[in-house]
Amino acid sequence: MQRTLVDEKRWIGQQRFLFALSYCTLLPGPEAQQLATYVGWLLNGVRGALVAGILFVLPGVVALLVLSGVYVAFGDTTLVESLFLGLAPAVIAIVLQAVIRVGTKGLGHPALVVLAVASFVALTFFGVPFPLVVLAAAVLGWALGRRIPTLTAPPRAAADGGPEPLVSDEQLHAERPSGRRSATVLLVGLVAWFVPVALAALFFGRSSVFVDQGLFFSGTALVTFGGAYAVLAFVAQQAVDVYGWLAPGEMVRGLALAETTPGPLVMVVQFVAFVGAYRSPGGLDPWVAAVIAALLTTWVTFVPCFLFILLGAPYVERLRGNRDLAAALTGITAAVVGVIASLAVLFALHTLFDETRQLVAGPLDVEYPLLGSVSWPALAITALGCALVFWRRWSVLRTLGACAAAGIVLGLALAA
Repeated sequence: MQRTLVDEKRWIGQQRFLFALSYCTLLPGPEAQQLATYVGWLLNGVRGALVAGILFVLPGVVALLVLSGVYVAFGDTTLVESLFLGLAPAVIAIVLQAVIRVGTKGLGHPALVVLAVASFVALTFFGVPFPLVVLAAAVLGWALGRRIPTLTAPPRAAADGGPEPLVSDEQLHAERPSGRRSATVLLVGLVAWFVPVALAALFFGRSSVFVDQGLFFSGTALVTFGGAYAVLAFVAQQAVDVYGWLAPGEMVRGLALAETTPGPLVMVVQFVAFVGAYRSPGGLDPWVAAVIAALLTTWVTFVPCFLFILLGAPYVERLRGNRDLAAALTGITAAVVGVIASLAVLFALHTLFDETRQLVAGPLDVEYPLLGSVSWPALAITALGCALVFWRRWSVLRTLGACAAAGIVLGLALAA
């Protein structure tokens, strides 16, 4: 997104992009989708927010819907697993690229580099909850901003190398916040959020799987800080032990599907809903029930994202010139670099190794791989992905395509 929006399309400036990213990081839900919605709002108001936010998730919805159908229909999907063999390692290279890009543009002072490293260590080695890392980064950023006036200045790489946006900051959309507007957005958002769940209760009954999923995933949408990993364990436990939507071990398969389809990782909830409704259709055709459940769950997961952006963006924009807020958000941007680096480690652990262990000793809480379980095909495709991204400087889509093709060839050869 940074490369496309800032460097190629030049729709928005680097610092405005990082400001929006920092705000979205504070919100529950998938920050990438919220960032797309925010940028759409800056460029074209409410219509721009809706177009950007909806089209950001639509490819993932369609792709995961198809793959979920393949999963429940065939079970043994050698071709799909071979595709994943190529895509998952490519994701590692893309996430590493994101670490470098955001770090180069957002870490303009040595203190911010230290803050980014500290965030990475806290998440990776001590299991500190993501919301606490963000809160601490905001407080430290504010405190550092009081002592270091140049903390919020863009790094030299960003100041010299970043292109001027085609749309200046003064031309970007800005609505004056008001109580009436906020009340209207809140009312419309809440109605849009819960009316489909109410209709499901009316047509299918309060005890139907659709209502259970609609209410459950509405709740998870409010606590998914920092992406899906914050609530995956809770979702897995409830889906398997309480509701019986999935069999043990199927959450991992759903996560693999979500990791290798376009869109936010939180899309894994669509897989959970699809499989759960397919197996408990409540008198409907299983395929019809599965599609309804998947779309309803996607709806209640992402509608709150639009509500948070459209409700809060005008107020945040008014505070954009506030030095204290700018310093706090700069601290969060530094933490985001550590978060993305931690995500790269997590992806690498579960992609390059078949087995991992958890080491817990006092405050230390770290996951480590069993070296004997290394996946050599995945390691080879990871090397290919890194070479294409960093050496050949291929685009993300081109890299994904090449790695997917390599995965299919290797996977089918290994299965033969």
